[in-house]
Amino acid sequence: MALVEGPEVVTLGCRLNLAESERIRALLAGERNVVVINSCAVTSEAVRHTRQAIRRARRARPDARLLVTGCAAEIDRDRLAAMPEVDGLVENARKLDARAWNVAPPSVLAAPTHTRAFVAVQNGCDHACTFCVIPQGRGAGRSLTIAEVLREVETHLERGAAEVVLTGVDVTSWGRDLPGAPALGALVRSVLDAFPALQRLRMSSLDGIEIDRELFELLAGEPRVMPHLHLSLQHGHDLILKRMKRRHTRADAVVLVERLRARRPEIAIGADLIAGFPTETEEHHAANLSIVRELAIVHGHIFPYSPRPGTPAARMPQVDAPAIKRRAAELRSAVAAVREDWLSALIGQPHAVLAEADGTGHAENFARFALPAGTRRGETLTLVPTALAKGLLQ
Repeated sequence: MALVEGPEVVTLGCRLNLAESERIRALLAGERNVVVINSCAVTSEAVRHTRQAIRRARRARPDARLLVTGCAAEIDRDRLAAMPEVDGLVENARKLDARAWNVAPPSVLAAPTHTRAFVAVQNGCDHACTFCVIPQGRGAGRSLTIAEVLREVETHLERGAAEVVLTGVDVTSWGRDLPGAPALGALVRSVLDAFPALQRLRMSSLDGIEIDRELFELLAGEPRVMPHLHLSLQHGHDLILKRMKRRHTRADAVVLVERLRARRPEIAIGADLIAGFPTETEEHHAANLSIVRELAIVHGHIFPYSPRPGTPAARMPQVDAPAIKRRAAELRSAVAAVREDWLSALIGQPHAVLAEADGTGHAENFARFALPAGTRRGETLTLVPTALAKGLLQ
């Protein structure tokens, strides 16, 4: 007889999915022998990883009920539903509704599985970037109210979260659909004011052109807002940005980072960058490489372009697959070189490091540290690194 196990949630993709997976895990806390794949569809590679995760989960737990939700469950619904390993799909828009899983809402929340609490303050997107399929999987933009966000943050803090991350599909659009259209800075200020004991508040990926004045001031000068800005940048050449239907220019990103560094020199910059967007030439790619150095991007998410169904970019002249692969590798190498220099410069300086469960932890600037033996998850330690090995400060 097969061993009956508790629920398992496998997460692919963004921090919003991480936040939602925590909620799904709580909803299914009383269930047995259930596996959920919370899928991603941002690229064709992400969909491939989703299918691989489904097959791995079925091999590992052949007797479990295997359910799939997330963006790929909307965008590639028919293909995933046809997989013999899959027992059912749950609509992305309903995955936080207990009724969609045929369970009763839990009276007691499951224990958290992450040191950082991911709070999804916003979902969906009203923009129409030519490469992006996510609005098809997430729908129109919609925001939690400030009161709803504060209740969720309070719940996570009561459960012992040491850091809160505000996340969403298009976080900087938060509030547009609420009465009075408040800006994201107002929400961040409300969280800080409501919870003076919260020492670490981190922002998920932001659209730099939409950072409002109050949010800028908090990023530039509030110690409890972590010195770590991840930009939804996508490219370093203005023509490609225009063809992507992005709302910023290269100069906009450069000026934003310069202004922040003038106020807060220690701030670490991350960015999403796409390699091989349709019509991208070697000149355009060179601009992508150079913005890595100009902004000193140390946390890079590099996406090789892949055409997504129903998007305008899929109908544009495509770059050859080998060129896309090479350009993505060159972008990763450029980020790795900048990151190596940055991490080396942190040696000998004290850092407040929040411990994870895997023997590593993250400083306020999101640099990753190896932890002393015996460190408990959720502890905050002051560490002075003396060496760098395999990307970890020691």
